[in-house]
Amino acid sequence: MMLVKCNALMSANFIEIQQRIASALTKSNRQNETVTLIGASKTVSAERLRPFVQNGLYNLGENYMQEGIAKQSELKKEDICWHFIGALQSNKAKQAVAHFDWIHSVDRVSLIKALEREAALAEKTLKVLLQVNVGDESSKAGCRVDELEKLAAFCREQPHLELRGLMCLPPYCENAEDVRPYFLLLRDLRDGLKSTFTLDQLELSMGMSHDFEIAIECGATMIRVGTALFGKRL
Repeated sequence: MMLVKCNALMSANFIEIQQRIASALTKSNRQNETVTLIGASKTVSAERLRPFVQNGLYNLGENYMQEGIAKQSELKKEDICWHFIGALQSNKAKQAVAHFDWIHSVDRVSLIKALEREAALAEKTLKVLLQVNVGDESSKAGCRVDELEKLAAFCREQPHLELRGLMCLPPYCENAEDVRPYFLLLRDLRDGLKSTFTLDQLELSMGMSHDFEIAIECGATMIRVGTALFGKRL
């Protein structure tokens, strides 16, 4: 009976999120564009994740290295693209390279060097996003806005790292509309990098359960949704 309830919740939540994404794209005149839904699966067990994956949720984002690796072992037969979306220590670079397809939280030169070193040893090209501290909050990771262009230039010099966009974790606002300026700032920073480095496309990873529709209206191409998709964390 519990499994039936879980599957029913999964179906309802998954369908609702997809509908809200479509509605936000329409509202912002982006009907012909797509947004990658990343299931922010921190503390969500592999057993709970499996039906989502089997019904089309192909991107999962983990915040903690060991938890993510354990789930990958349990879900190794499933077709999943794994994103690391939490703060990453340089001494975990080897594990990050070995187990994840995308790293969203690259924010300093030392981490770029560590990831490049390990990716070179693994003969792998790693997709990375630069995390920007758009709210200039001391409690959060991310490079400063005025550091971004220099950091991006250094990242692009690394032969085994592929700069694919920007990520942010803005200040939490009870009213989701209040987050809009931070998302617009990240979009402007992304557009600036595209112009500076003559890049065709850079992803914008921004927006979570309470504000992803605002993020989409501001140009998000990746959203990281946890509670609204999986229910309250256990």
